[in-house]
Amino acid sequence: MKKAGLAMAAVTAFLLLAVSSLAEISIDDLVRDARIVEGPIAVRDLPHWNGARKLMISRLGDEVDALRPLLPDAEFVVATSEAEAIAMAADADAIIGSCSERVLAAAKSVVWVQIFSSGAEHCVDVPAIASGRVVLTNMQKMSAPVIGEHAVAMVLALARRLPEYAKGMKHGIWMRSSEASGAMFPVSGKTMLVIGLGGIGTEAAQRGAALGMRVIGTRNSSREGPSFVDYVGLSDELLDLVGQADVIVNALPLTDATRNLLDSGFFAATKKGALFVNVGRGGTVDTDALTDAIQNGQIGGAGLDVTDPEPLPADHALWQLDNVIITPHVAARGGERERHFVLLKENLRRFAAGERLLNVVDPERGY
Repeated sequence: MKKAGLAMAAVTAFLLLAVSSLAEISIDDLVRDARIVEGPIAVRDLPHWNGARKLMISRLGDEVDALRPLLPDAEFVVATSEAEAIAMAADADAIIGSCSERVLAAAKSVVWVQIFSSGAEHCVDVPAIASGRVVLTNMQKMSAPVIGEHAVAMVLALARRLPEYAKGMKHGIWMRSSEASGAMFPVSGKTMLVIGLGGIGTEAAQRGAALGMRVIGTRNSSREGPSFVDYVGLSDELLDLVGQADVIVNALPLTDATRNLLDSGFFAATKKGALFVNVGRGGTVDTDALTDAIQNGQIGGAGLDVTDPEPLPADHALWQLDNVIITPHVAARGGERERHFVLLKENLRRFAAGERLLNVVDPERGY
């Protein structure tokens, strides 16, 4: 009864989330629902902060016009190339959309950089950011709901062996008696392990629980987790937990500690035939070890939105496997841009007022 109650609670929460997403979201709702936290210090306390006089923006189109009224006294400039950005950045106070090392080297007055991705591994080693002179904020958790959906879509497709049937469609083959049908299984009652129970991992876990799965997870920071997660282990418990899992969802960020963490030893510890889905970062997985594990049947199927390298070479063996789904790092697409824009507008307001920013990245942790 307890598990049924938790599953029903997860379904209810999921439906409420879906309905609420249809309405315009407020920053207060976003902060609460995504559990966004403020940075450790107010930007007014940084040595070089002088307000929001000039902001340089890249990777935005017409949306820039919607930002100008927020800070009517500020100058907004738009760079369409790195060369333009370098020229414009000299007296900018903030950069929106890029953490280019060359641009930041020329941006002596910049105090804040906002990027549009969740992953910050390409930014944290930039000297201006690594030193703490420039505060970096990202879009962590903004795309988490839709990435959670993508992860579960891959799980269901693999469990119902849809990749094999999709390949048969090209040739008009009626595959009713194929081995694929005998290998199908229901996910309800199975165990899902979420590696990295952050924003994306929590959304995937919620959806797994709503499908009747027992959900366990790991996180680096604590053993605390939502009610729909049956057990939360620390990162050093990973190999002990993975043997329980019928479905593994990797939602890890890429850091020095997680690079190639999921290696041959990890896959050897999995339950034989388990499904593996990666919506975290490709570099957290040893691609050769994963390929071997799929080919020898240790992993029963894989859904990969991220790979290492990216793009995955056209002649790589993973493309040819019938029990593999590959999408080209697109899990964050579709319907979440509004959340990004709400957070960006709030961080612009906070920066101009000298307040603590939201979604501040810790360069030492890498996220």
